[in-house]
Amino acid sequence: MKNKKLLLIIWILFSAVSLPAQEKERELPKFKLGGALRFNYNFCDWKAGHRDRGGDFGFDVLYLKLTGSYRDIILSADYRFYSKDFGGPMLKYGWIGYRFNANNQIQVGLTGVPFGIQPVASHNFFLQIAYYVGLEDDSDMGIKYLHTSERWDLAFAFFKNADELLFGSDNETSDDRYGYDVAGRNKEINQFNGQAFYKFGKNSRQRLGASAEFGQLYNLDRRKNGTHYALALHYELLWQQVSLKAQVTTYAMHPKNAADDDDEVISMTAYGAPYLVAAKANIYMLSAGYTFPINRKFLKKIQVYNDFGCLQKQNNDFKDSFQNVTGGMLDCNPVIIYVDYAMGKNHGWLGPDWDGFSAGDASNSWHARFNVNVGYYF
Repeated sequence: MKNKKLLLIIWILFSAVSLPAQEKERELPKFKLGGALRFNYNFCDWKAGHRDRGGDFGFDVLYLKLTGSYRDIILSADYRFYSKDFGGPMLKYGWIGYRFNANNQIQVGLTGVPFGIQPVASHNFFLQIAYYVGLEDDSDMGIKYLHTSERWDLAFAFFKNADELLFGSDNETSDDRYGYDVAGRNKEINQFNGQAFYKFGKNSRQRLGASAEFGQLYNLDRRKNGTHYALALHYELLWQQVSLKAQVTTYAMHPKNAADDDDEVISMTAYGAPYLVAAKANIYMLSAGYTFPINRKFLKKIQVYNDFGCLQKQNNDFKDSFQNVTGGMLDCNPVIIYVDYAMGKNHGWLGPDWDGFSAGDASNSWHARFNVNVGYYF
């Protein structure tokens, strides 16, 4: 009997000591570090040097992704190291958040802009044509609220400005950024975003959504605010091995420029290099992919795709811009390989005219880039 009492006392004492220790252990912050190292081969048909050498193979990017949580406080960040000519080191996104419950959270910092199909409207390495005018895979400085449920995904955000790196009152937007933002003598400020997705389908996963964006453009010369807006309708289908993404977008920028500046074009920048784009345009995008399960030792699956995009400029004197990427993604986890044949017309990155997204190339012709990107993801 005495032994039983002694064992009971020991168990009570052990519980009193161990439970707080377990509680403390549960309260420790949790962090996870990932990222990728990527290399890239490309052959551009408009570059004489590439025709002479057979293209170039070199370093693409090293990036680190950090996620963390402490109780209901969460964080996520993606920091990238590109070569100097492509902007050098840059923060793609980085935010601190609070998770109210499994369905609701808030994020503060450099957080993703909720506009268009999420996370991207493409399958290929080059993203879709909307990316090159700042309407895909972009992050800005502000606050965002997210709600998810069985049928609905909702997002509402206010962005004070784009990712600001130079803090003088008259500094232009820095070129060293991942997502395209308005640059030159105008700056994005006071932007509101709203987005809604309705999810449905039994044998397939489908999302029908709409996005809206409205903000101001502060002109450094006149110290006055212009406006900009964008609207989009989008649809996604994931059925067995089929992936389909479709989006229609319209946007317009109305800067308060100095008298001698052209209001029909606006400067945008990313990757260390600004260019001009049409101030008003419609965007049409259709992306289709099919995945073949392989499940071998060195190859898990192959996805083939064709992603088409058109930038229809509202100025009738401008030539429209086009992008079409046909290719495949080889999942050799942890190695991912993208093999793309990318064609562009009046396209800054797929042709000789850097300002092709504005008035367009004088030749108004198609150009092609064969691209292979090899990355180790961890």
